[in-house]
Amino acid sequence: MKIYPSRKVRGFSLQLVLIFPFVLQVFGIVGLVGYMSFKNGEKAVNDLADQLMERTSSEVNQHLDAYLSIPHKVIQINANAIRMGLLNVRDRLKVGKYFWHVMQAYDLTYISLNLANGEGTGAARYDGKTVTIDDNVIKTPSLPKNTKTYLTDNDGNPTQVMTTSTWDTLNEPAYTEPVKAGKPIWVRIYTYYDPAYPPYIVASAGRPVYDASKKLIGVVGAEIHLLKLSEFLQKLNVSRFGQVFIIERDGMLVANSAQEKPFTVVNNEIKRLKAINSPNPVVQGIAKQLQQRIPDFQSIANTQKLKVNVQGENLYTHIVPWRDQYGLDWLVVVGIPEKTYMAQIHASTQISILLCFGALIVATAIGIFTSRWIAHPILRLNQTTQAIAFGDLQQTLQKSNIHELNTLTHSFNHMAGQLRESFIALENSNAELEERVEERTVELKTALSELQRTQAQVIQGEKMSSLGQLVAGIAHEINNPVNFIHGNITYLDEYTQNLLEMIYLYQKRHSSHDPEIQALAEKIELEFLIEDLQKMLSSMKMGTERIRNIVLSLRNFSRMDEAEFKVVDIHEGIESTLLILQHRLKDKPDRSAIEVIRDYGNLPEVECYPGQLNQVLMNILVNAIDAIDEVYIKHTYQQIQENPGQINIRTSVIDSLWVEIAIADNAQGIPESVQNRIFDPFFTTKPVGKGTGMGMAISYQIITEKHSGKLQCFSTLGQGTKFIIQVPIRQKAPQAV
Repeated sequence: MKIYPSRKVRGFSLQLVLIFPFVLQVFGIVGLVGYMSFKNGEKAVNDLADQLMERTSSEVNQHLDAYLSIPHKVIQINANAIRMGLLNVRDRLKVGKYFWHVMQAYDLTYISLNLANGEGTGAARYDGKTVTIDDNVIKTPSLPKNTKTYLTDNDGNPTQVMTTSTWDTLNEPAYTEPVKAGKPIWVRIYTYYDPAYPPYIVASAGRPVYDASKKLIGVVGAEIHLLKLSEFLQKLNVSRFGQVFIIERDGMLVANSAQEKPFTVVNNEIKRLKAINSPNPVVQGIAKQLQQRIPDFQSIANTQKLKVNVQGENLYTHIVPWRDQYGLDWLVVVGIPEKTYMAQIHASTQISILLCFGALIVATAIGIFTSRWIAHPILRLNQTTQAIAFGDLQQTLQKSNIHELNTLTHSFNHMAGQLRESFIALENSNAELEERVEERTVELKTALSELQRTQAQVIQGEKMSSLGQLVAGIAHEINNPVNFIHGNITYLDEYTQNLLEMIYLYQKRHSSHDPEIQALAEKIELEFLIEDLQKMLSSMKMGTERIRNIVLSLRNFSRMDEAEFKVVDIHEGIESTLLILQHRLKDKPDRSAIEVIRDYGNLPEVECYPGQLNQVLMNILVNAIDAIDEVYIKHTYQQIQENPGQINIRTSVIDSLWVEIAIADNAQGIPESVQNRIFDPFFTTKPVGKGTGMGMAISYQIITEKHSGKLQCFSTLGQGTKFIIQVPIRQKAPQAV
């Protein structure tokens, strides 16, 4: 064979090939590592910020749960004491002294009792230290200043009147709102300003107290200072570089971690602020952007995570709802600047870039040196290889200073020596291999043929099994009445012959020319009747014999599925299958009938293979009947009567394109471990001899492959099994059976 020189292709030098990938890999790896480091750092920052804000929000929520539960616990204790008679509400100073002692145990600003007649008492801590006792009497024109505030000694006994003031108990929200609600509630946040005391902004809890006859005694209340919430927020770790604030659903500030107060004092009056009007620029900026993105704060039901920009700075922001059972519904907002965490990430990125360039320079220098050291022996190897390629198998290589290349040289020289022997052995092996391949091909063809025949036999056997159910049903329904008729015809023939003999004997021995008898004989054509009656009996006997032969032929008939692809009524196929299985559904001596519940939809005619589809219906219905029979075997007759077997058949149209047939039974159901294998070939849970394990596998193949449909099984142990068949109303193209 003539060898033509190949077309010369321009390539790259070996030195460049060695240097460039090495440098590219180093640069790519270092760059990728730097990029991934930056991204991972950024992700870690985001995760850290989320964790910090979630921890902060959780800490704030826990503090709110604990701090704001105190007033309601106190008023519940006070209300119980009043209902039990432990406190005499008419002895106001004694009740006030009791409240004084309660104030020593709880961090509250005011505890009160306002009676329904307008009287009242209370204990207050306006300056955060001194606890005073208030005594309210009914306000009258002669007594406009009806409230006295007493200083106390160390035991809570009133010592001297500190101030007198006017207090209309019955018109205050702390009294009217709990009475209106009829249950413990939070009265709306209110403020009070006195230059002699710190600003007074509190949340007030109120609880109506009733006697045994449900008559209102009064309202017990407890107030808690909200400025202490701001003090708590200022102590959080996040407050050093971020902001935490609490707002109501209408945007009013409750507390914040900023140094600025959540209110202002104008003309000796405290004015609460909305978050968007906060003097702190960060709180104000976060609130404004939240209002733009979420106009209705009432819609916030779950934690919201946002990234906002305030004065050119990005902040991670969390909004967490907090509410209690007494009516408070607040939002906890946490904001942390992004730069707090990202500065170190940017510095690390710059260092990574510098390292990349340094690594690139070093890698290039090392690559040039290494390539020269490696390239020279390889070039010699290339020249020797070309010589061998042109047929000179006597070529050898000299040793190299590189251990690996030296090993390669030794292997190459050994290879050249073995190559010629290999060519000779290859020719011999080629002939032997062709012979073995030919033998193995024949074996595989034989095995494939056997497998195909076995598969065809199994499928055909399963078809015969389904059709055998049909023959058994028809034979059972036809054979009994035919045998009854056939058996009685024999006796009828015998009785008829006896009667005819009697008529002949009577005519012979008692001949008479009675005109009436002669007229009747002529009228009924006695001679013809006798002759035709015998022929009729013979014909009936022949007909019953013929029917019996047909039934016998059905039993022995070799049943081949010759179904064609055509448009049919699905309901007719279902009813035909049920008719065939009627002998298994009806009453039997040892059990009651199996009820079939039909829930048919308005189905159009469907393109399908009717015979194969009926085979699927037969398989599923037979399995359902077998499952119910297994339940019947385990139950008594009384249990069967109380819970009879049922098979529910429902048909419907899906999306105007598919027809669905659902067949459900109320048997024991299929274990979950078995459900996944129910459509596997040769898998069966029936005893040996009662099933081949191919019925459901073939049914699955008929529905999915022949009809491009779906066959699904759903089962709950102890409740039954449901099979759902879905086939398209119109097939794309008929498939060969």
